[in-house]
Amino acid sequence: MLSLIGKRAVVTGGASGIGLAIARAFASAGAEVALVDLSEERVAEVAASMAGPGENMVHGFGCDVSDADSVERCFAMIQSHMGVVNVVVNCAGIAHVGSLATTDPSDFERLFAVNVRGTYLVMRAALGSMVDAGQGVILNMASIAATSGLADRFAYSMTKGAVRSMSFSVAKDYVSQGIRCNCISPARVHTAFVDGFLAKNYPGKEIEKARELAAAQPIGRMGTPEEIATLALYLCSDEASFVTGTDYVIDGGFLSLR
Repeated sequence: MLSLIGKRAVVTGGASGIGLAIARAFASAGAEVALVDLSEERVAEVAASMAGPGENMVHGFGCDVSDADSVERCFAMIQSHMGVVNVVVNCAGIAHVGSLATTDPSDFERLFAVNVRGTYLVMRAALGSMVDAGQGVILNMASIAATSGLADRFAYSMTKGAVRSMSFSVAKDYVSQGIRCNCISPARVHTAFVDGFLAKNYPGKEIEKARELAAAQPIGRMGTPEEIATLALYLCSDEASFVTGTDYVIDGGFLSLR
């Protein structure tokens, strides 16, 4: 059994998708969890729905991760409620479909602001208390897009490549201070976002297109948020204390078997 008992964890993008699955896994493993998401109302509802009997160990905080002041305020509130944070997981992110020619500067800047700047700001906000404590775990959500050329994913691939590189850099700079930093690179994961993307772009052909997305993985299906969450739980637990500076691929054979 993987345990996070006694740990205090922050999960950005925690109100839906992979972030929510990770938050649930962490709470089930005994961690006190701060869910962070853009909508304060939505994240509060999700946190309340996860609250168990007795002491509430799940909290919700609204935050725009692309805004430095918002991130600083959020972490000040989190530490006021929970104390020193031991674990930070960066799951907040947005996607974009487009090649170099079809990616507008505004799209490029929007993805950079959330996926790259947001990851940087959250790591930076958590770093000081981890250094003071002499221990901590940072886990970032990268993607197979960081290392594999995906058609029509120019800006998204750029951001995930940056997340991967930042993770390696942080791991190297702070390993001597007891801080571990890794990232996870999933292939396609079946979330509500995927369903919404199919409904918007392929009305009436959702089932057919979903099969195409599933077939892109040699294993024959998309991953599940819970599968990503299980890997995240391991990487953030003490059982992974020998693991840092690593990009963990979880992709149904996408990179190695195609």
